[in-house]
Amino acid sequence: MSNSTHRSPNNPILLSDSLPVNEARQAIHQLVADLIQESQQNDDTSRIESVTLDQAINRILAHDLLSPINVPAADNSAMDGFAFNGDCLSDSNNELTLQVIGTAYAGKPFEGKVGQGECLKIMTGALMPKDCDTVIPQELTQAVTQAPTQSTETSVVTFKPNQVKRGENRRLCGEDLQLGKAAITAGRLLRPSDLGLAASLGIASLMVHRKLKVAILSSGDELRPLGQTLDLGSIYDSNRYSLTGLLNRLNMEIIDCGIVHDDPATLKAAFIQAASKADVLISSGGVSVGEADYTKQIMQELGDVGFWKIAMRPGRPMAFGVLKAVEGQADSQKTLFFGLPGNPVAVMVTFYQFVRSALLQLNGATQTEPPLTQALAQAAIRKRPGRTEFQRGILERGPDGKPTVRLTGSQGAGILRSMSEANCFVILDHDQGNIAAGDWVDVALFDGLL
Repeated sequence: MSNSTHRSPNNPILLSDSLPVNEARQAIHQLVADLIQESQQNDDTSRIESVTLDQAINRILAHDLLSPINVPAADNSAMDGFAFNGDCLSDSNNELTLQVIGTAYAGKPFEGKVGQGECLKIMTGALMPKDCDTVIPQELTQAVTQAPTQSTETSVVTFKPNQVKRGENRRLCGEDLQLGKAAITAGRLLRPSDLGLAASLGIASLMVHRKLKVAILSSGDELRPLGQTLDLGSIYDSNRYSLTGLLNRLNMEIIDCGIVHDDPATLKAAFIQAASKADVLISSGGVSVGEADYTKQIMQELGDVGFWKIAMRPGRPMAFGVLKAVEGQADSQKTLFFGLPGNPVAVMVTFYQFVRSALLQLNGATQTEPPLTQALAQAAIRKRPGRTEFQRGILERGPDGKPTVRLTGSQGAGILRSMSEANCFVILDHDQGNIAAGDWVDVALFDGLL
């Protein structure tokens, strides 16, 4: 953690009021790094398992995947055309005519010899004969003509000078991957293209980090489960379903601890039970300063947990730290804890901005932050300097082809529809002020193509 952070059971994490978003991220990253280092020192091999390729999507690779072969395995043609020896290109001022003596197909190599003045019709992926080092694309050649000989008709091909350089349009053995080199590096969140790459190397299974066990619960006397009739002042618990969807996207193992009422003994028992089963516990609600918000008291008893006010909108209150499964035992299992706000939008925003990257980091991923792009604001956006704002927006392409973004209407922390309709966050930085229509703004997409 940062120098302003104190970590001990009696002195929970203490950070300045209204902590900037970037400082909060750095503090979380450092604590997660400490947990990973401690796990590595304990040589915890149970966190790695082997899975088949059809089970590996969105898992995190535990070890470098070394290529068992050269890719390509031999020199081959990069396109359809005619293969020949580049020595004949020395005289570049004259049109070149070559005799076509055969054809090479992918999977059907040409067995003969290609001499001077000769060439071979070749298809993409076909092996290059030893006598050939250059391929002229078929579209750069003149129409094949027929030159009669005494016994048969022989095809010839002609092309103009300076159409190709020696060695062009040939893929060399090992050009993509060399035998024994890393095809995919450890820490990769495996995508469909990675599975295809592994299959192309003949590899049927991969060593990946075990799925994190993530417990979730919602706290609050006003919460009701689905299917129960609402009484005056009560609401349905939506946060657990939002969190379940977010965690499923990350391929986590979810432990649903349900709704916990605002009673200190009940809350404490629920937290201890969750911490005994899970690598991470995420709660929603109970992290403000209200009289019925007991989370702070309980967390101070169970571990090293700080309660932050983050300079952001939405999602200002948040708790973060480490819980112990058994109260008072220094060597008990440590569980990473996030206490998120109760407002539905704030839950999702704080998850995207803090929890997601921490889960990926703890699970062994090297790339944990979602990529940003930029778009033109379709309309003015009011923004007060001194906090980071995560507005919900719709990214689309304008009439001129440039990316534009518009907000999804009211941006209140309790309006879940603003998330449902959005496809991105419009991220307005800490020191940024009002945005004028036509200004460029940072955008983080909710979904990726691959």
